[in-house]
Amino acid sequence: MSAAARGRRSARAPASPSASPSGQVVELAAPRAHVHVFSIARIHGTAFGMPTPGLLPNKREWAEQRAQVGSAIKRLKRRRLTAEGHVLGTRNAAKKIVQEAKLHGCEAIVMAADSDRNWFVATAMWSQEPQRVNRRSKLPVHLVIDERA
Repeated sequence: MSAAARGRRSARAPASPSASPSGQVVELAAPRAHVHVFSIARIHGTAFGMPTPGLLPNKREWAEQRAQVGSAIKRLKRRRLTAEGHVLGTRNAAKKIVQEAKLHGCEAIVMAADSDRNWFVATAMWSQEPQRVNRRSKLPVHLVIDERA
């Protein structure tokens, strides 16, 4: 899940690495900042260049993603930040996240992330998508690493 903030930047220090992404957003966001939360429902590919129903997210996966976005929005609103969000479907998550942040005029991207992996292995891992966003984006990207994973 990604969150991108619009509005003035805060001079506050970043949250601890064990904080949740929404906690990191609260720490980074200035008062009255607007936060846009979005999640990626992964499309696994195509067959012969055509989208195939078996490769698209199913209704349960869409519902899970919407629930995560809704939960993050509720947590942010409890902290008195305005927030909105939606779920996107794409094959290239890093590219889509950077495009959405630019489209919404965001100043930073905050994402939950796994620890970095070896570059050779990481190229094929979905869990390394936040690192790809970090390399691709011109905006500041704050990765909240879950050390328990």
